[in-house]
Amino acid sequence: MAGIGIVGGMTLTDRERDVLDLERDWWLSAPSKRQAIQVRLGLTPGAYYGVLRRLAASPEAFAYDPLVIHRIRRRLIRRRRDRYEGPTIEHRRR
Repeated sequence: MAGIGIVGGMTLTDRERDVLDLERDWWLSAPSKRQAIQVRLGLTPGAYYGVLRRLAASPEAFAYDPLVIHRIRRRLIRRRRDRYEGPTIEHRRR
């Protein structure tokens, strides 16, 4: 069984590819993202987002799905900025 591996200089595990695939198209198969995470991967949302954060820094993950990784990186940067500087007007509406 492929586990949640450490990224960086290694190929992606099946689990890591499954996480990226789910992030790309979860809305096609489940009414909620939380349900898709639990049903398709058997992970808690916390574990899922931990894998995503590690994958955001992975060149292998970027090669596998550059659009998803770019979106994850943008989200992480925005959340980090919001934590330190406060949300921008654009993001306060969400």
